[in-house]
Amino acid sequence: MSRPQRVLITGAAGGMATLLRPRLAQPGRVLRLLDIAEVPTRDDGAEIVRASITDPAAMEAACADVDVLLHLGGLSTEHGWAKILEANIHGAYVTLEAARRCGVRRAILASSNHAIGFVGTQDGEIDAAAFPRPDTNYGVSKVALEALGSLYADRYGMEVIAVRIGSCFERPRDARMLRTWLSPDDAARLVEACIAASAPGFRVIWGASANTRHWVSLAGARALGYVPQDDSERYAAGLAAPQRNLDPADPSLQRVGGAWCGPDWNTAEKEPERQS
Repeated sequence: MSRPQRVLITGAAGGMATLLRPRLAQPGRVLRLLDIAEVPTRDDGAEIVRASITDPAAMEAACADVDVLLHLGGLSTEHGWAKILEANIHGAYVTLEAARRCGVRRAILASSNHAIGFVGTQDGEIDAAAFPRPDTNYGVSKVALEALGSLYADRYGMEVIAVRIGSCFERPRDARMLRTWLSPDDAARLVEACIAASAPGFRVIWGASANTRHWVSLAGARALGYVPQDDSERYAAGLAAPQRNLDPADPSLQRVGGAWCGPDWNTAEKEPERQS
């Protein structure tokens, strides 16, 4: 009898992992759920690990007998540089190094649209491999994550897929998310495609649903077998009127990163007050 497939999910107490957990649980697979925060026990047979992605020994133990790493861990929004550096960049290095030492063959990394936040939205579909133009410290950390994935694929032979996730929530919350939304069901379909893909090497792909008002090209994800089935348009009528038909000239729709490209997200200016 063959052993079950074991998938290690970091950041398992976070929003996206919580949405994915019931959708990825299936016979013949064990989910190993890791977070520094408490992860609830359920009847899905998941293995719960309380640990930090910045702890090398703990991560190496967590990677034992793992087939696939789904790295969702780290800070999910903007913070000062020191926190981003430790959690998102150093944490990604520690996690990938532990995976390498334990022989994990495939890693799926949660990158972000904020890795190219300053890319404009007026010139047609944006390719998944668009050159990095991060909009924040957080965005820089996702560029670093992609670079680490590339290194571990090229130097160590790991199969690494970095997914530039748009906005993964139960439903889109504003006009921008009508363009960037990744439904939870499509997120699971995308992860399954990444798990099943044959010899992907290193790739950067978009994580979004088949949205009518889309900005990004899903060609790279589709090439791995992803077949999105959801469209944010069915929620458009439920948005508040100003958001439903927001003027395309609105600053939040001019760049991929939306409001994160605006002055309210200038973390460098806020650093002194954080440190005082």
